Amino acid sequence: MALLLKNAHIVDPVVELDGVADVLIEDGKIAAVGEGLKAEGAEVRDMTGKYLVPGLVDMHVHLREPGFEHKEDIESGTRAAAHGGFTGVCAMPNTDPVCDNGVAVGYVRARAAEVGKCRVYPAGAMSKGLKGEILSEMGDMVAQGAVAFTDDGRGVQDSGMMRRVMDYGKMFGKVMMVHCQDDGLVGAGQVNEGVVSTRLGLLGWPAEGEEIEIARDIALCRLTGCPLHIQHITTARGLDLVRAAKEEGLPVTCEVTPHHLFLSEDALDGTYNTSLKVNPPLRTQADCDALIEGVADGSIDCIVTDHAPHADWEKAHEFEYAPFGMTGLETSLALVLTNLVGKGIIDYGKMVDVMAIAPREILGLEPVKIAEGSVADITVFDPTIEWTVDGEGFESKAHNSGFIGAALTGRATDVYVGGVATMVDGKVVD
Repeated sequence: MALLLKNAHIVDPVVELDGVADVLIEDGKIAAVGEGLKAEGAEVRDMTGKYLVPGLVDMHVHLREPGFEHKEDIESGTRAAAHGGFTGVCAMPNTDPVCDNGVAVGYVRARAAEVGKCRVYPAGAMSKGLKGEILSEMGDMVAQGAVAFTDDGRGVQDSGMMRRVMDYGKMFGKVMMVHCQDDGLVGAGQVNEGVVSTRLGLLGWPAEGEEIEIARDIALCRLTGCPLHIQHITTARGLDLVRAAKEEGLPVTCEVTPHHLFLSEDALDGTYNTSLKVNPPLRTQADCDALIEGVADGSIDCIVTDHAPHADWEKAHEFEYAPFGMTGLETSLALVLTNLVGKGIIDYGKMVDVMAIAPREILGLEPVKIAEGSVADITVFDPTIEWTVDGEGFESKAHNSGFIGAALTGRATDVYVGGVATMVDGKVVD
């Protein structure tokens, strides 16, 4: 059956759309866009007051399956993604077993096809077992549908090995996504090294531990010509390194998370809230301000969540022993609407760019446009909904959000993947 979405405010900078119109969907694709559309026998939904944009994609998500289903699985993680307004996610490979071969990639894709509520794009590991020692089976993974490669969760420590990764990986036309962390400097660091680590008596994770590896990997990008994507950038100096690489013409991109934009180390206090323990850690307010400026001026290519769910009992440990990471899929859009669009720092078009257009471009995915002939991956949100973050309302198995209690404005209401509704009126479709 055809679907007609009426009276939505459509925003898509690619096709220069920013105004109220209708969208007709037939056979999984957009059949028409315009005013006063009619279609006999179509299901009609009135989207008055809502915004309709190309489906959002989060290119940095931990779905935990296989191996860590007590934290999250592909079903619950993609339900969380749909609830947050996403039509697609890129799944990180640090599972058990590690996603470092074609069989593992095939499993993730098959499982997502069976139970998923959004598209799942698997990323393969750069090295076997994420050990940074032996090249993974990249060609086999590409053949099974891997869209990128990363040893996310750790940095490849040996520069020669990283060069081999990039020399080999570029043959497959895929981007190398890097978690920049110099283990020799970071060690057992828990939080940003500085005033707060001293005050709380926690081991410091210095900014230089990230920046040195950003500089190294940019140099290797220059040497090899392999596309490089810096994951979850957190420091002003690190961003300056990326800016310089772009000005040089190198194929370098980067991403930032909402928690590194909107939470600083100052959020850590004597309660030792382990939901605020993330890797890389929350940095200074000056770093947050620089990253926000980077989103606004285009230096930062996309906003991702690094959705890292953990069981409640795991995060209930003492701070030093609790795992790194926080959830993010169900709060990301609202945080961006509240703290960036709502404050006039970026407009809706820029939001679409960093949350829908750029992630697809970096991963080499099929473009999605609000235009005739495009696949109907669509996100609809109401910018006026006021709500308070409550982990009990999450579709994710996990509750380790650093934004519990935050008052936000704006929320996804409807999501369509290939024209099929995965969320309607704020409820994930079963």
